[in-house]
Amino acid sequence: MGLITMQKPWIETPLIESAALSKVAGCRIFLKLELLQPSGSFKSRGIGNLIRSALLDPENKDKQLHFYSSSGGNAGLAAVIAARDLGYPCTVVVPFSTKPMMISKLRAAGAADVIQQGASWFDADTYLRKNYIYNQDTQHSSRRNIYLCPYDHPEIWKGAATMVSEMVDQLPPRDPSSTCNFPADAIVCSVGGGGLFNGIVEGVDSHLQSQAMNGKGNARQNVKILAAETHGADSLALSLRNGTLQSLPGITSLATSLGAVCVAEKTFQYASSPPAGIDVASVVGSDAEAARGVLRLADDLRLQVELACGISVEVAVGGRLRDIIPDLTPNSRVVIVVCGGSNITAEMIAEYRLQLESGWN
Repeated sequence: MGLITMQKPWIETPLIESAALSKVAGCRIFLKLELLQPSGSFKSRGIGNLIRSALLDPENKDKQLHFYSSSGGNAGLAAVIAARDLGYPCTVVVPFSTKPMMISKLRAAGAADVIQQGASWFDADTYLRKNYIYNQDTQHSSRRNIYLCPYDHPEIWKGAATMVSEMVDQLPPRDPSSTCNFPADAIVCSVGGGGLFNGIVEGVDSHLQSQAMNGKGNARQNVKILAAETHGADSLALSLRNGTLQSLPGITSLATSLGAVCVAEKTFQYASSPPAGIDVASVVGSDAEAARGVLRLADDLRLQVELACGISVEVAVGGRLRDIIPDLTPNSRVVIVVCGGSNITAEMIAEYRLQLESGWN
């Protein structure tokens, strides 16, 4: 299967400007609608690109490939759908904490099998590698099992970076007098393990470098990337406070799809020492703030997203933005990556509303 003929298992998503959210935020708010990906989240890009790279690897030529993903949710769903769309089987190993709704979604999407193992994603992942990846006879067997890491792989970051080049094309052109070489002043994204964040940093860096090569590199204003987490799933903020890569003792946030107890090493590097032209700000909010973000999207735009996505919305429009960008003006442009997520229902959103009305904060 050649590079030119192989389809991409993700789509170009719309970018829209929200008048309602812009009014609340006091600047121009744009939404990159990654919840419209085939799997319901941005994971389609990264996992899809990782699967694609495996299919293009000469070592896998003429092999019967079977993909394996360890995930309690969105990464597994993206893996199953991307593999299915490219004509290959995918098995997902999930922890016992995974909700029946998500297991049903994985099976309905076409998973070859869904195996429950372990108390956490780490346990499920360890089981997967030990039983399906490390014990293979790759030399003599015609079958090969391919491991799909949910976030810590350069091909995943390359896949996520594709949304940045789309943003560049979709955002309104800059005024010639602008001091920023990127068409947005800031991008807000949620951080779990860091795959999305890494892709955005690399995508923005690539654009800035191309601008510099075109003789437009004398910008005075850096692009700000806001890395949003929830309390209890804030492994990046913990690492930044300590100056070294740190692990949380466990995930206590309700935003479980942000549930990596430790971010990728590259995520910590990019956040603590970003490439030239980029500033990174770590922001941590409560589960209640994340729920407010979910309600804003549901009420103003009729969009349903998980808490893990809602925190980015609330960071951008709930007052935190001005703390981080004091010189914000009505013309400042902020892109929120609406990363999506399938672990959400109308009933869950209604429950968040009731809890917030009862004083949840």
